[in-house]
Formats: sequence, C-alpha cells, structure tokens
Amino acid sequence: MANHLDLEEQEQLDQLKHFWNTWGTLISSVLILVAGSLVAWNGYQYWQNRQASQAAALFDAVDVAARTGDQARMAQAFADLKAKYSGTTQASQAGLALAKTMVDAGNADGAKEALAWVAAQSGDDGLKALARLRLASVLMDQKNYDEALKQVSGSTPLEFEAVFADRKGDIYALQGKRTEAIAEYAKAYKAFEESVEYRRLVEIKLGALGVSPQGIAVAVAAPVEGVK
Repeated sequence: MANHLDLEEQEQLDQLKHFWNTWGTLISSVLILVAGSLVAWNGYQYWQNRQASQAAALFDAVDVAARTGDQARMAQAFADLKAKYSGTTQASQAGLALAKTMVDAGNADGAKEALAWVAAQSGDDGLKALARLRLASVLMDQKNYDEALKQVSGSTPLEFEAVFADRKGDIYALQGKRTEAIAEYAKAYKAFEESVEYRRLVEIKLGALGVSPQGIAVAVAAPVEGVK
C-alpha cells in the first residue's frame, strides 16, 4: 500500500516538474513583471503625493506673502514652484495670485510676466484661460490693444467663450471699432444664460453703443460706421 502511494506521489512530482519545466520561466517572468509594475506604480504615487505636498507648502508661502503684501517673498516662492513643480496646479494658482498682487501694487510688467507663464505652461485649461483673460486686461490698461486681442482670440474652454467675447468687445470698443464690438457683445449676450448677472452688464454695454438686445441681429447684419 505504501509503495502504491509512493508511486502516485512520484507521478505527481514528475508531472509538477514537467509543468514547471514547460511553464516555469514564463510564470516567473509574469510574476516579476507584475511585481515590478506594482513597485513602479507605488513609487509613482509616492512621488506624486510628495510633489503635491511640497508644492502645497510653497503655495502656502505665496498665500501668506500675498496677505502681507510681500511681493519679494511671493516672487521667490513662485520662482521655486516654476523651477521644481511647474506641472502642478499650485504653480498656476501661485502665478495668478502673484499677478493680482502686482497689479494692485502698480507693477503691470511683473503681472504680465506671471500671467504669461500661466497662460503658456499651466496644465489646467481653465487656469490657462483665466490667465489669458487677466493678461488681456493688463494689456488693455497699457493700451496695447493688439496684444490684448491676441490673448482672447483662438480656442478656449466652452465655459469661457462668453466672457472672452465680452472682453473682445471691450477691446474693439476702446479701438473705436463699433461694428466689431457690437458683434462680440452680441455673442456674449446670447451665450450667457438669463439668470447670469454678467448678461445685464453686456446689455448695458450694447445700450451704450446704441443697440438693444432685441436689435442685436439687425445691428450685426447692418453695421454702421465706427465711433467718431
């Protein structure tokens, strides 16, 4: 009986050896690949969390400096964010915060530099659009209308289309291009929902150009000459 069991065990061992000789290398390779992937994924997650944590600390420094009006400290923290964590949301938010502080302090050129970086480098399309919009405003204040127009032209996220059209209308109005201003304000007015208060502001701008919302279609189809 014992010999019979020994034979069965030997057959099972032989089968196992044959199986391992046939598939062992492949199984080992798969296991190594899976284990390596898990290690790489965990390492990547750790790296991302560490990046986010360190970027958040630098953004806190920007926030504190903004509240105290310390432009030099804000600029340094923003420079560190750009150098080390340029792909993070915090870097873009810091750029926007720095630009606002600089505008309030009358440093338009510094604000333009920060906004231009966010507009070009941010990985968030919404923050990019916001930077372009604010950069256009700074350029408008400097009467650099052509460059301002470039910032609000081209593609933009859907949720920004109405406000971009409104800003283009502002630029055209400042240039004395009444026809173009009306056309852009009309786009903005139509794009904003009735419940949005901004729509009322666009309506006022249209009224200042002698156009009522009801007459938008007529005004666009049959424009009059520029403002004198």
